[in-house]
Amino acid sequence: MGEGHETTAGKLEWLEELRGQALHAGSEKAVARRREEGRLLARERAQKLCDPGSFVELDRYVRHRESNFGMMDRRPYGDAVVTGYGKIFGRRVFVFSQDFTVFGGSLSEVFAEKICKVMDLAVKYGCPVIGINDSGGARIQEGVVSLAGYAEIFWRNVQASGVIPQISLVMGPCAGGAVYSPAMTDFIFMVEGSSYMFITGPDVVKTVTGEEVTFEELGGAATHASKSGVAQFTAPDEETCLEDARYLLSFLPQNNAERPEWSAPTDPQDREDAELDTLVPDNPNKPYDMHDVIRRVVDDGEFLEVSEHWAENIVCGFSRLGGHPVGVVGNQPRSLAGVLDIDASNKAARFVRTCDAFNVPLVTFVDVPGFLPGTAQEWGGIIRHGAKLLYAYCEATVPKLTVITRKAYGGAYDVMSSKHIRADFNFAWPTAEVAVMGPEGAVNIIYRDRPEEERSALIAEYKETFANPYSAAERGYVDDVIEPRRTRPMLIDALETARTKAEPRPRRKHGNIPL
Repeated sequence: MGEGHETTAGKLEWLEELRGQALHAGSEKAVARRREEGRLLARERAQKLCDPGSFVELDRYVRHRESNFGMMDRRPYGDAVVTGYGKIFGRRVFVFSQDFTVFGGSLSEVFAEKICKVMDLAVKYGCPVIGINDSGGARIQEGVVSLAGYAEIFWRNVQASGVIPQISLVMGPCAGGAVYSPAMTDFIFMVEGSSYMFITGPDVVKTVTGEEVTFEELGGAATHASKSGVAQFTAPDEETCLEDARYLLSFLPQNNAERPEWSAPTDPQDREDAELDTLVPDNPNKPYDMHDVIRRVVDDGEFLEVSEHWAENIVCGFSRLGGHPVGVVGNQPRSLAGVLDIDASNKAARFVRTCDAFNVPLVTFVDVPGFLPGTAQEWGGIIRHGAKLLYAYCEATVPKLTVITRKAYGGAYDVMSSKHIRADFNFAWPTAEVAVMGPEGAVNIIYRDRPEEERSALIAEYKETFANPYSAAERGYVDDVIEPRRTRPMLIDALETARTKAEPRPRRKHGNIPL
């Protein structure tokens, strides 16, 4: 403090001056460019994410070290990240928001320390942590110290995994080693047209491989939502992205020791839907949309789909049944006939494990003809990747409810939350076909020596004997064959019954999932 700051009034004036400097740490030129691009500033993002007036900033007066090479003439307060805590729907969350207007949002030692601090607090107090990523990468002037900062954040991502929800909002560049922090969080949101993620940029790609590709093509929101599966959600603008993240958190608990919050449903729990009775086509090879099934069963038809545009042959997302948040998985007959392939197995396995980690019950709708055949799948490791989904369902101890709507063939029947891998309640519609394989394929193998003219009669006989839910029901593999219209009340009743489930596991450090 200089002269004139010895009095209380002087100290308050000095505090106000420092606060003003912290609020305007970014250069005027950089701030103006943000405004022209229609983007929010880092502090504005944190404030809009949280309930109005609830965001409390921490470490606003932190400055980069004096050892920061060649940058002693500029040491803005707060450095290049805004950190703090607030509330979302009245529940406490911790937030960090990277500030691109300060040194391009580059990560320094104190930048990393601020993020590590809120991550540690989030774990200590059992609250979700949300990271808003908008950074040019490591601060070159700090050398290996900035790399150490990244590693400290990565370590905390792993320690917090499965303990508190971790959500990443990529609202600008996120490149190089920086991508691994979002990659280890539970969900990634990206903004269309203004955010991107990649390990190496277009220039390096061109130098090494000769490929010419734009930032958007290489690592934009559409690319990661539909091709790589890295991003689970995309939004057309920043405000929508922030609002979507808030909505996602409404389905998740504060931490792994709590259950997701119940909210009073406006949709009658005993509601039946006659449209479900005729939703599955008579022709078993004709597709239908599993979204129609899900929305007719869950509360008010509300369904937050995860990875909507990647591996579309399986549907995953959050909804509510009787006011209780649930995770929904369903094969999608409209895409690849609903088969399980490498991407679908990875997508669903990750979702199932996330739900299990945070005590979200699982509801599975089954219409699966098997695993996708072909050399690309076999050489790509479908055995290993398919085993991930099997492992995830076997490992899950949350209530697991299953409805077989149509096909449940072969090993895929076992994988999709069957009674044999300890699903709690398994129901089937009358249209269900539970068998080793489809009738045509089975007849071609069993009766391959019989003349062609007998095949149709043999197929009809096989369908009557095996391609129905009653053989499985006779053995208790299916708890009940129900009218489709009754699916909602049956599931809600089963969920209420299974909510007190306690399923101990053998003591071990951790399992060894086939990654």
